[in-house]
Amino acid sequence: MSALDTFRHTRIPLAHGTGAIPAVGFGTLIPDREKGRAAIKKALEVGFLHLDAAEAYRNEDVVGDVIKEAIDNGVVRREDLFVTTKLWNNNHRPERVKPALEASLRRLRIDYADAYLIHTPFAFAPGDDQYPKGADGGPLYDKGITLLDTWRAMESLVDEGLAKVIGLSDVKLEAVKEIVANARIKPAIVQVESHPYLPEWELLEFCKANGVVLLAFAPLGHGMEPRVPDDPVLKTIAARIGETPAHVALAWAVQRGTAFLTTSTNPAHIRENFEISPLPPEALQEIREGITLNDLRLNDVVHTGLPGFIPRDNRK
Repeated sequence: MSALDTFRHTRIPLAHGTGAIPAVGFGTLIPDREKGRAAIKKALEVGFLHLDAAEAYRNEDVVGDVIKEAIDNGVVRREDLFVTTKLWNNNHRPERVKPALEASLRRLRIDYADAYLIHTPFAFAPGDDQYPKGADGGPLYDKGITLLDTWRAMESLVDEGLAKVIGLSDVKLEAVKEIVANARIKPAIVQVESHPYLPEWELLEFCKANGVVLLAFAPLGHGMEPRVPDDPVLKTIAARIGETPAHVALAWAVQRGTAFLTTSTNPAHIRENFEISPLPPEALQEIREGITLNDLRLNDVVHTGLPGFIPRDNRK
């Protein structure tokens, strides 16, 4: 395997000797089912071994069909794949956690999840309604359950072999600290929005100190304004080393010790997002010192439990 292949196939060890997560991952939040099917198939063909799914995406069955087809056709082996899925907010009650994962596994057509994450720290009213609403039109929260209550049920999934590791998503540092301090089985992964405009250095440092992998979504800013690939620091580095600004941002994510997820339905972009190359050490320092915008959150899910990228005029 060449040095480039080694970099693209970087794996980050997970806590408790439970294996390693491929740093370069593909997110499956693609609303159009046929486009999603084609994109996930292409991602596996070009070399992605890490697929990120969720019950909230309503397409785990599509992901499962592609996984089975790829395994049957010899494109990939199940033991080489890392499949993540997530517990949605309306299933936070402990008695609902295991049935939720079992349903996800049936849709994904796999026997276990490599990682199972609490999608957000917000518990919604239990039931079949994915987005229950209160009288004010906002989310109907379940005040009778805590994140730690849900976490205890998540730990049982590891005991039963239904999930290799468990983790958190769309969460702030304070909640991560609470779970790490009180958990019997500590989080192996924390998935949050992170990119050069939201580097989350404090969270990353805490995660590294506690053996937790930070998994970044929207590593290129999800096409929102201001666009991460248009940053002058990234563009200068890219021109100097003969890469694209997007490649610079993705390589930066891996080299600072995080895993990342990209999503695309464009076959060329899917391949480009996998075929990244390492940056020279000085470029990492340039990015850290040269990009002064470092608190631009593009997705408000950490405040409400409702995923959604924020129009520029509505950001605080």
